[in-house]
Amino acid sequence: MTARRSRHRSAAYAALALGLAGSLALTGCNSHSSKKPKTSKKSSSSSSKSKKRRIIGGGAAAAGAGAAASRRVPDCFPSTYKVTFSQQSGPDSHVTVKFKNTTSRDCKLYNAPLLRFNNAKSPLPLLQGTPGHLDGTRLTVPAHGYAYAVIPTNSAATKGTEQKSVAIDFMGVSASSVTHGPVTVDFAEKRLHLSVGKTKVTNWTSSVHGAQLAAGVGK
Repeated sequence: MTARRSRHRSAAYAALALGLAGSLALTGCNSHSSKKPKTSKKSSSSSSKSKKRRIIGGGAAAAGAGAAASRRVPDCFPSTYKVTFSQQSGPDSHVTVKFKNTTSRDCKLYNAPLLRFNNAKSPLPLLQGTPGHLDGTRLTVPAHGYAYAVIPTNSAATKGTEQKSVAIDFMGVSASSVTHGPVTVDFAEKRLHLSVGKTKVTNWTSSVHGAQLAAGVGK
């Protein structure tokens, strides 16, 4: 082989080698650029998890608020069939005021009933505190349960004369507020004969005996 042919063949091999190297480099670049970074999958995954946590947390808070609202005890309110009156005679004479919670859920009573006999301008005074200085009685009456207040009539002054009617309000949480009312009970319609004079009414209690003791007519 002559020197000229040898030089030509070497130049051809060198050109072929350079071409192959360039092709491999280009292929490597393309495969690198087509791959997505691993971090993007992690970030999208963490983002979706945080969204799920926010949704779950918001749902739990809403459920908690709904449960708190369902546990809130409403105020009791009077009606002509929920509030009844009866009078006991004898040395411990007194009038019993009985309230029945006719609903299927608990309700609240505050302090004492406000009773205006025969359209009186002012309600019967309170035995336990005054309208401006209440003792803060708060009684929860269970569903279909009862509450009681007593008016002592065991003396001539407290017994007074027979009444024709009574307007009933239920006190609210403050001294000047009422929850519902007034409701008027006509004693003649109900064939009741109640005598009430210069007397006072006890706060609500959960038992008639407790109300009698508060009124000083129980044993």
